[in-house]
Parts: sequence; structure tokens; C-alpha cells
Amino acid sequence: MEESIICQWNVIRSLLSILQWWAFNVTLIIVNKWIFQKLDFKFPLSVSCVHFICSAIGAYVVIHVLKVKPLITVDPEDRWRRIFPMSFVFCINIVLGNVSLRYIPVSFMQTIKSFTPATTVVLQWLVWRKYFEWRIWCSLIPIVGGILLTSVTELSFNAFGFCAALFGCLATSTKTILAESLLHGYKFDSINTVYYMAPFATMILALPALLLEGNGIIDWLSTHPSPWSALIIIFSSGVLAFCLNFSIFYVIHSTTAVTFNVAGNLKVAVAVLVSWLIFRNPISYLNAVGCGITLVGCTFYGYVRQMLSQQSSSVPGTPRTPKTPRSKMELLPLVNDKLDDKV
Repeated sequence: MEESIICQWNVIRSLLSILQWWAFNVTLIIVNKWIFQKLDFKFPLSVSCVHFICSAIGAYVVIHVLKVKPLITVDPEDRWRRIFPMSFVFCINIVLGNVSLRYIPVSFMQTIKSFTPATTVVLQWLVWRKYFEWRIWCSLIPIVGGILLTSVTELSFNAFGFCAALFGCLATSTKTILAESLLHGYKFDSINTVYYMAPFATMILALPALLLEGNGIIDWLSTHPSPWSALIIIFSSGVLAFCLNFSIFYVIHSTTAVTFNVAGNLKVAVAVLVSWLIFRNPISYLNAVGCGITLVGCTFYGYVRQMLSQQSSSVPGTPRTPKTPRSKMELLPLVNDKLDDKV
């Protein structure tokens, strides 16, 4: 009886963790799109900088004030040699995500971001010469096919936004690959990741944001009918960005890797549906089919990867090929995914 109650509680906890992760992720994406489209605040560098500042402050409070998570100590030399390069890629990833949100609908942007598994495998194969089994390559076919169908049939297609989202996938893949070498030996969770990377990312982005968007923001403040309420929404998106990182930390410890993979792809579907209900961007039938094929492909890719991981771990001495995750943490981008994610 007691075991049954514990099992039921674990299921409820997993469900609640997934729902709160979905809520923060989808809300952040919608708020960011609202900032660019409805508030006419067309300054993605500044929005990203606000996210980094709020995330850095939030991580400091969680670790040093609330003491929810212990601080993972990093040598000062490693902060510049390992953390700084990761922070640079982290910064590019978030900026490109926000740039793409300015020019293309949420549904199209989220579908393109699902291309990340394919870019990760291709980069590892081309640059790092990693070997992948044929099942991994086959699992990428529906992802690539769905992206192509979605792109060709997108009614609100914008070349600049499309390229920003596509290069964002490359940045996410590069960040994930670099993490395997640069962060080797440090078992970072999402909170400590933000604690160390957000200040570096703020430092990297602050000057370009000021030089490229400073005058535009001044003009926007002088012409917007209610600038203060708009600024509250903009800074609220920064708070949501940190809450998303915290929710990822919680969901990792409450679900299995397979559950996380499936929930992540369903989250994309939820974000697409909610954004369509709010912004009413036109979506053709073939476009919706392409999005669905992509999400099914991502789920299949996660299943194949997990299956290969279990096979290699069950046979002593068998090399782990391809590079399969040692733990649930390796299934995640180091920051807001779809942080991974949108932000």
C-alpha cells in the first residue's frame, strides 16, 4: 500500500514538473513574441541582455540567499578558459532565437528549432569525425523532411528570420558539443550553468546592444503611448527566462530521459497551438503536416538514441557509439532549450 502511494506521488510529481516547465516555456515564447509584435519593441539584443541580467540575479539569489542549490566551485582559470567560450556561444544562441522571433511566427520558429538534433549529428560527423549507426541517420530523415515541407509551405516566410533560426540550431549544437569537452569534470545543473554563464553573456552583449539599439530604444520610449507598462512586460520576460531554467532543473530530477524527450516535443506542439490562438498567424494544411512530421521525427530520434544507450550499457566493454548520453543531463542543452527552447 505504501509503495503504491509512493508510486502515485512520483507520477503526480512528474506530471506537475512537466506542466510547470511547459507553462514557463510557452509563456516566455509568447511574451517575447508579444514584445516584438504588439509592443513594437524591435530590439532583440536588448531583450536578450535583459534575460541575461535577470537570470544572473535569479541564480545568485537561489544559490547564495535561498540556498536551494549548492554552488559548484569553478577554478578562476577555468572560468575564462572553459566557461567564457561556452558563454559566447550561449549568447549567440539566445540572440538568434530572439531575432528569429521578431521576423517569423512562433510556429515556424519552433519547428526550425526542432532541427537541432540533425545539426548536432552532422557537426559531430563532419568536424569531430564521430561514427553514428545507420539507425541514427534514418531517424533524422523525418526531421529534415518535415522542416523542408514546413519551410516551403510557410505563408509568413521571412528569409532573415529563417536564417536566424537555422543558425540558432547550429549555435545550440555547437554549445552542446563544446560542453562535452570544455565542461568535462564539472557536473553542472541548469542553475549553476546560468550562474556562471549569464554574467559573461551580459558582458559580451551589453556594448553591442547599447551601440546598435541604444538610439532606437530612446526613440521608442519617447513615442510609445505607455512605455512604463511595456518595460514591465519586458523585464517580466527576463524573470520568466530565469524561471524556465529553474523549471528545467526540477523536471530533470522528476522524470526519466524518455519522458523528457516526449514531453519536450509535445511542448513544441503546445507552443505552436497557443501562439496560433493568440497571434492567428496563417498556417496551411501542409505546413501543419510538416510541423507534425518534424515532431514525430524528433521523438523517434530520442527513442533511437535512448535504445542505443541502453544496448551499449548492457554489454560490458561495448563502446558507446554513437555518443549517447551518460545521464539525463546530457539530453539537455545547457540553457533554455527549446530552452532549450525560446528564450
